[in-house]
Amino acid sequence: MRQIRYQAAGGIVVRDDEVLLLDRPSRGEVRLPKGHIEEGESPQAAALREVQEETGYANLCIVTDLGTQRVQFVDNLRQRRIIRDEHYFLMRLGDDQKIKRDTHELQFVPMWVPASEAVARLTFEAEQEFMRRALRWREA
Repeated sequence: MRQIRYQAAGGIVVRDDEVLLLDRPSRGEVRLPKGHIEEGESPQAAALREVQEETGYANLCIVTDLGTQRVQFVDNLRQRRIIRDEHYFLMRLGDDQKIKRDTHELQFVPMWVPASEAVARLTFEAEQEFMRRALRWREA
């Protein structure tokens, strides 16, 4: 089985007592916004870019670094093992200004949910762990 390694970065965006999640109805998933770190791009820049592209929110600001964790899984459809180092950042909105999203990004439906429900709404354990980190940081 072929092995793919890469780095990704994303963000947990908070607004008052709400968190921005992405519904992906075609796969029955609720996710955090994230994506590949491009060559020469910092994790922070990639996180801001990816969150902007996937949510449409233009004015984002990084509050703190939530750390990195390695995620490994098998993509049975493409017969490959994925090893991904994920970097996440806690973010806030500067304002509600939006940009036009690329057609590919329309597979994600941004939704604001109460922070108290966010962990339970997320599909994957790795993203749940980052959400827990974000909520602990906010409570400190």
